[in-house]
Amino acid sequence: MQSYRLEKFGSLKGLKLVEEQQPALGRNQVLIKVCACSLNYRDLAILHGTSTLSPRAGLIPLSDGVGEVVATGDSASLFKNGDRVAGTFFPYWFGGVLDAVAGRGTYGNQTDGWLTSYKVVDEESLVSIPDYLSWEQAATLPCAAITAWNSLQQSRPVQPGETVLTQGTGGVSLFAVQFAKIMGARVIALTSNDAKAQLLSTLGADHVVNYQLFPEWSVKVRELTQGKGVTRVVEIGGPGTLTQSLLSTAPGGEIALLGFVANGDKSVDFMTLFKSGATVRPFSVGCREDFIAMNRALNANQLQPVIDKVFKFKDAVEAWSYFDNRQHTGKVVISMN
Repeated sequence: MQSYRLEKFGSLKGLKLVEEQQPALGRNQVLIKVCACSLNYRDLAILHGTSTLSPRAGLIPLSDGVGEVVATGDSASLFKNGDRVAGTFFPYWFGGVLDAVAGRGTYGNQTDGWLTSYKVVDEESLVSIPDYLSWEQAATLPCAAITAWNSLQQSRPVQPGETVLTQGTGGVSLFAVQFAKIMGARVIALTSNDAKAQLLSTLGADHVVNYQLFPEWSVKVRELTQGKGVTRVVEIGGPGTLTQSLLSTAPGGEIALLGFVANGDKSVDFMTLFKSGATVRPFSVGCREDFIAMNRALNANQLQPVIDKVFKFKDAVEAWSYFDNRQHTGKVVISMN
């Protein structure tokens, strides 16, 4: 079979296509013919050495993949040949609180990921994918969709009529707009140009603010909420946006801290944090139970993931390069079909 391995970090010169043996199947495992996988900001951070992780060199990259079950171990009972499945981001976080045990074995960091033809996975580390989604659409779910879902469901589910603030048009942010509308929330979305603003409006955003025109965008957010501020911020910018998010949040509101894609001052003024009355809560994707709950919402609402571009498996290096340019809107997917 064919796999890509990230043999060294720093540039895409380290991403190599290799021929190798199909992995052996354990008693409680299933063999998956991988059909599609998708890229996340985490993958770029691992490549460039800017992540909070300590990845091993030489692993197959990518945390997100889907495929068809083609063989099952002697004791496997959750899935059968022909089932369509996705891997969970944390293969051993089934439910409850994320701890060191549940967080072990992450793909592309500690163990081989999904950029490969065939993959053996413990059956409890998989979920069924919604029938209405294509392979490419389903490949967008394991990291971005679950992260967006939990940013609105944890620690308290967003309620109808509350206001959610999203940032940009990456995978997490677009899923967050769609999920927030499903939950009956009002959405204020930040973006950088008119074309992206049109997409956000199409997905249901009630108001779109161009942060290029309004760098102090918290002022506009306050205007749009009659001075009250928002109930939830889906915070993917981190250092470059957190202060403005604090100034945009209503007392008692929550900032779901998900990423660090925007450069900026790494310090936050204490008085800004204190006076905001907001809770800043870091999130790390979600567990298997969260994935199953989200899939129920997907099936009920037939939500359509936004895909920017699909690349063939043989063009995986090109896909990474395209993603690294950071001009995409939505998800970048690699298809084996």
